[in-house]
Amino acid sequence: MKRIISISLVAVAAAGIFALAQSPKEKVMETSKEKPTELTKEEIAKMTDEEWKKKLTPEQYVILRKAGTERSNGQVYKEFKAQGAGTYYCAGCNAELFSSKTKFDSHCGWPSFYDPAKAKNVKTSVDYHLGYARTEVLCKVCDGHLGHVFENELFSAFNGKTTPTKQRYCINGTVLKFVPADPKKDKEDDKSGEKKE
Repeated sequence: MKRIISISLVAVAAAGIFALAQSPKEKVMETSKEKPTELTKEEIAKMTDEEWKKKLTPEQYVILRKAGTERSNGQVYKEFKAQGAGTYYCAGCNAELFSSKTKFDSHCGWPSFYDPAKAKNVKTSVDYHLGYARTEVLCKVCDGHLGHVFENELFSAFNGKTTPTKQRYCINGTVLKFVPADPKKDKEDDKSGEKKE
């Protein structure tokens, strides 16, 4: 019985991934010049499934609300690799998640980070969607599925060693919003001696 359930889950996951890969690109990772306004827990708790469907693109909805996965090496990954300094936010609730300071090219086909920028906004859980245990990464604010975290892998970006945290957060770029760093603000912070976030 467990084997039938496992095979069924793998088949459903594969069908979902295939469907996402075949769907036309509506838009790639959102980019904004300003930090988005974060939704409150109260606002999120009141949102119905239909409201999530209206707020998110179809692909974002499948990934964030149904634990889907975007196609690897897609347009969003190419954009991620080309983006400079900045901050990444949750497309569902606008919570700050990752900084470009911890992003790296793991050559896996999805955006990779070695540490969340705001750990208070990221949580993990064990999932068995593919029939074996993996560590799922979720937005702690809206419970949206972001991707998975893997440990103790070796990368050429780190001279054949593990990342500084020994972790790789493999994240679906479609569910991220990117806000480029403001070079003017960074220069002002440097002159005033304030710590940059």
